Amino acid sequence: MSTKRERTRESIIDASYTLFADKGFKQVTMKDVCEITGLSRGGLYSHFSGTDKLFEAVLETITEKSEMGFKKEIDKGTSATEILERALADMEKEMMHPEASLSIALYEYAETVNTDVMEQLGRNAEDKWRKLIRYGIKRGEFQNVNVDEIVNVILYSYQGIRMWSRIISMKPKTIRSITGHIRKQLTGE
Repeated sequence: MSTKRERTRESIIDASYTLFADKGFKQVTMKDVCEITGLSRGGLYSHFSGTDKLFEAVLETITEKSEMGFKKEIDKGTSATEILERALADMEKEMMHPEASLSIALYEYAETVNTDVMEQLGRNAEDKWRKLIRYGIKRGEFQNVNVDEIVNVILYSYQGIRMWSRIISMKPKTIRSITGHIRKQLTGE
């Protein structure tokens, strides 16, 4: 069971996601976070020393949930194709809703804060997808593809659409063509 402090921290992170998606990284202030969470400045600062640490916690939470989802499913022996289909459906949903995207905040964060957080996020995402693809190949559900190559296609086409969709309107047909291409490369269907 989580403590009150842990629940408060989780609540701050959840509320902050929307702020960062709406405003980007540079425009969010600790005052904004206080207003959305109802916390005093002292209460907020007892959890996070600044917006950079808060944004890193948001990213860490997202990454952990995503990695754990794949790992749990693989550990349970779930079909690789089933895991892939859920992941592609989630990707489509996210790409079709640019207003909920952290892409601009990620870009601003990466250009503002001098840390290796973004490098680590990239490595974690690559590792997660590599494990799924190797699992699918081992089970005979996926074609024997160049794993690193398809991981690059998955991650960078997805992130590219997420970024571009904040700038120009993306047609659902375009989004489905990306996920369809990934599916075809892996399953042959």
